[in-house]
Amino acid sequence: MENTHDFNGFKSGFVALVGAPNAGKSTLMNKLLGEKLSITSRKPQTTRHRILGVVHREDMQLVFVDTPGVHKSNRALNVRMVDVALTALGDVDVVVFMTDVHESDDESDAYLMGQLKKVNRPVILALNKVDRIKKPEVLAHIEKWRGIHDFHSIIPLSAKHGDQVDSLLSEISKIMPEGPPFYPEDVITDLPERFFVAEMVREKIFRLTGQEIPYSTAVTVDTFTREKKLVHVEATIHVERDSQKGIIIGKKGTKLKAIGEEARKAMEEMVGKKVFLKLFVRVEKNWSTDTKAIRRLGI
Repeated sequence: MENTHDFNGFKSGFVALVGAPNAGKSTLMNKLLGEKLSITSRKPQTTRHRILGVVHREDMQLVFVDTPGVHKSNRALNVRMVDVALTALGDVDVVVFMTDVHESDDESDAYLMGQLKKVNRPVILALNKVDRIKKPEVLAHIEKWRGIHDFHSIIPLSAKHGDQVDSLLSEISKIMPEGPPFYPEDVITDLPERFFVAEMVREKIFRLTGQEIPYSTAVTVDTFTREKKLVHVEATIHVERDSQKGIIIGKKGTKLKAIGEEARKAMEEMVGKKVFLKLFVRVEKNWSTDTKAIRRLGI
């Protein structure tokens, strides 16, 4: 049967969120969706994967792609993360380039700007964290960036508080093509629950351990079983050295217990059921410098 649905005036398309580590991309994604999808922490390079989030509005559907922070590095894991981010640039209709005006990462911003100049896509500059600086400083940042690139528009905003996020959506809609929605109205991502379960464990590691540990850990889900009133999850935390395993477990298992309790609460909120979570810790020597190990761990 011929589809006679009239999509005249309805807009849809893909938007890449790119920027240096800790620019606020994941916070913006969560604010746009109205619920938590991307994990966040105060530590840079929290996001390792391309995470898709669908924003539904009456007159448009925007499919946002949250990407890992773009930065220069020779470490295999970091190179993989940057490749994931840059690959997204060629597959979208609009690019939103986010920069932190409070604590700028000039080197990473300059590197990413060089990559953006190679991509024939409209770019909107989002000046994030303007709530942490004074208005004259905001104006100075706008003038500086105007001299660097011919952006479609420059939007000062606060992803954390939601200030000017609607203005960003408005600017995106101006350049988004007309077309039918890509996803049903009840879909906000294309990723399975198992992915988010692993991410929730990893987020708690980022938040509950010191500077070195989070970057040396990966999480895989061994078992994810839904029962009538319970979800059963078994997951493995992979570390690179025996000393890191000891830190993750903690004295008498206290650290691992805390990670598990916090992750379990987040999982229960997501699945709407009680969760039985069992965590294991495994040493996989120098996995973050081994390309094959990185792929095997799903990164």
